[in-house]
Amino acid sequence: MAVTKFAIDTRKFRVKEGDKVDLADWPTLVDPVYRDKDDYHALLASQILRLSDLQQKLYAHDRDSLLLIFQAMDAAGKDGAISHVMSGVNPQGCQVTSFKHPSGIELEHDFLWRTTRELPERGMIGIFNRSYYESVLILRVHPDLLKAEGFDPKKADGDFWRKRYRSIADLERHLAANHTHVVKIFLHLSKEEQRKRFLARIDEPEKNWKFSQADIEERGFWDDYQKAYAKCLSETSTKEAPWFVVPADDKFSARLIVAHIMLERLESLNLAFPKVSEARKNELQAIRAQLSE
Repeated sequence: MAVTKFAIDTRKFRVKEGDKVDLADWPTLVDPVYRDKDDYHALLASQILRLSDLQQKLYAHDRDSLLLIFQAMDAAGKDGAISHVMSGVNPQGCQVTSFKHPSGIELEHDFLWRTTRELPERGMIGIFNRSYYESVLILRVHPDLLKAEGFDPKKADGDFWRKRYRSIADLERHLAANHTHVVKIFLHLSKEEQRKRFLARIDEPEKNWKFSQADIEERGFWDDYQKAYAKCLSETSTKEAPWFVVPADDKFSARLIVAHIMLERLESLNLAFPKVSEARKNELQAIRAQLSE
């Protein structure tokens, strides 16, 4: 089967280390990276095929792992991007972890504890649907939640958040030094597109389960979240673990861009199946001779 390739310049979606992000300057919609729906499916299939090949080599090589982090406002398409892009990957080589509200036990530990337990093993692709970044996003918008972690919200000043950003950046540098390569995706959705998707969740019975009153309540803090995300992206996008701001108003383009970002990172690792020694080759030939008798 011929593999279709296409070019996406992922550099325009990448937040450079030290950049001061204003999300108003980042698009939520770009020209489609596909011609039509059929072309989208063909392109995605080719991406999945390449991803499957690289995932097998990653698993066999058993040296590196990839951690893909998704963050976004509600209805931005995290679940869809994960399910479509990863549809061709062997489940044995991939683990997806979704982080909801922390449990009582998790709140008794530092804010990085619950996610650290779910980091991918060597040879694996790990996907975090939300992550430790919730602790500098939701908690920054709703600082009263810090009480559950044993902190006084009134003392959550600029220095408090800088320390959290530093803890995150230090963790990700540690991971990179130990061959866990972190790629972070912020699916950038417009407020108007979110409104349309919320309406679809109400109007289409099969999507009713996705909608809750809490979604509307959080929408009321839209501007606060935009500021929290901008600060987070500015403070934690590094050379070792970059953030990519992916326009999410068009789900098809978003999925293709995400797949391309993943492929670029995996291809940069120069993965290959382990080489077999001459002694092992001779051993295999001897076994083959026995089986052929």
